[in-house]
Amino acid sequence: MAHAMSDDQVAGELKKMTAFIRQEALEKAKEIQIKADEEFAIEKSKLVRQETSSIDSQYEKKFKQAGMSQQITRSTLANKTRIKVLSARQELLDDLFEKARGKLVSYTKDKAKYQEMCKGLILEGLYALNEDKVAVRARKEDYDVVKKAMGGAKEEYKKALNGREVHLELDEKNPQPEGCSGGVSIVGTGGKIDINNTLDERLKLLETDALPMVRVSLFGKNENRRFQD
Repeated sequence: MAHAMSDDQVAGELKKMTAFIRQEALEKAKEIQIKADEEFAIEKSKLVRQETSSIDSQYEKKFKQAGMSQQITRSTLANKTRIKVLSARQELLDDLFEKARGKLVSYTKDKAKYQEMCKGLILEGLYALNEDKVAVRARKEDYDVVKKAMGGAKEEYKKALNGREVHLELDEKNPQPEGCSGGVSIVGTGGKIDINNTLDERLKLLETDALPMVRVSLFGKNENRRFQD
């Protein structure tokens, strides 16, 4: 027959059970804390990696933007410098040809040389037109010189083409305009074809044809140019 436990025995058993439950609770709490610390450490590490990656990404983006900005700045400065250089060169070339244009009139001062020049210009037009009747236009002040040049050109043309005659007429109704520096125009086909052999027009042609050579003489050869004018 079982004996009933005394109050002291019951109290002792309760104390043991309480101690056991307390120990179990402490161990469980410790496990939970350890697990929580591990999860916190993992989450913290994850957040740190994300932030680090974000910072790296932002830095790389800003670095690329800074590099792009520097490239644009360098390119802009290089283009501005190049434009200034080209502008200065063009101004020099324009000034050079403008001075040459200002000297054109001086070539008409020596009448003998100017007459010979006009004869050559007339002959050039005659050979190009290859017509029997041609008109010549000149400045009013050059009429005397041009008439003599026409006579010489007519004789030389006749000799060169085995006696072929050409009728030359000075077109006094249509003189060269004011401001013309000299030279002549040779007109054929009833006024439909006009070969402009004035000194001003010849200088324009010279500007176009001789420009590459003048550019090289003044500034040297440009290694970056693939084609020459």
